[in-house]
Amino acid sequence: QVQLVESGGGLVQAGGSLRLSCEASGSIFSFNVMGWFRQAPGKQRELVATILSGGAANYVDSVKGRFTISRDNAKNTVYLQMNSLKPEDTAVYYCNAILRGTAYWGKGTLVTVSS
Repeated sequence: QVQLVESGGGLVQAGGSLRLSCEASGSIFSFNVMGWFRQAPGKQRELVATILSGGAANYVDSVKGRFTISRDNAKNTVYLQMNSLKPEDTAVYYCNAILRGTAYWGKGTLVTVSS
């Protein structure tokens, strides 16, 4: 059973930074894709960033240049470094992993950006 546990959310002022972590049970090396999604109040969950097992990363346009996704296979952890945060980044952020065609989700961590 794959378990994903997010941490690092909190309250930050606009322009500030946060780093989210997602620790996975077991080796993340076997996960085909890992990523971060977010869901703002009253909105649908949206993809923020993904990283492949080989390290290639992709981002939604709204966070390009501000967010960086990375993975540490030795620590079974995926990170999302978020800089220059904006109020519109306020959301619950969810970690996602895909293993052999099955998607797994964490419970989420809340990020609130004040103006």
